[in-house]
Amino acid sequence: MNLLRDSLGVGFVALVLAGCSEQAPSPAPAEADSPPLESTCGNAGHLRATLTGALNAELDWTDTALHCESMRRPDDRGVRLRFSGRVGGERLTIIIAMPELDPGETGAEFDSVVTLTVEGSGRFFSTPNLGACWTDVGENSPVARDGGSHVVAGSLTCVGPLGEFNGDAYVDVRGLTFSGIGDWNGT
Repeated sequence: MNLLRDSLGVGFVALVLAGCSEQAPSPAPAEADSPPLESTCGNAGHLRATLTGALNAELDWTDTALHCESMRRPDDRGVRLRFSGRVGGERLTIIIAMPELDPGETGAEFDSVVTLTVEGSGRFFSTPNLGACWTDVGENSPVARDGGSHVVAGSLTCVGPLGEFNGDAYVDVRGLTFSGIGDWNGT
């Protein structure tokens, strides 16, 4: 039974991380004549949350301290938003997958799967399935330069903590608000 659970677990982690890079690219050194770096989060991106349990942190990642990525979910339903930033000497990544969210759609209580990783450590925390977390989406507006990308902003609520994938620890996520880019054309 443990072998089956571990095999399924490895498959789940591989599926969640498919298409997500392990580390955010380092910004190029600033030069006097070079244009400012374009934001990966929509120039007003942010992620704020309180983490307790195995990880204790107050996240207040603004556009300059945050790296965002997005892609369609593997089954082409909905979208996954990936937020990455530093806490102390570690880089944390939070992935919010919303299988029922369509481009331009807003509203309350979109079922969500949430995964939190400590990059490079092998530590993963996630919701067990749909129904444990939901997202209220207040903004989902097209980005002028790209028809498939939208600024997506909202708040996340979970009924319980995210369990550790290969252990018995947990992380409780409270007060999570975000603004990033959702890309329904991304793979």
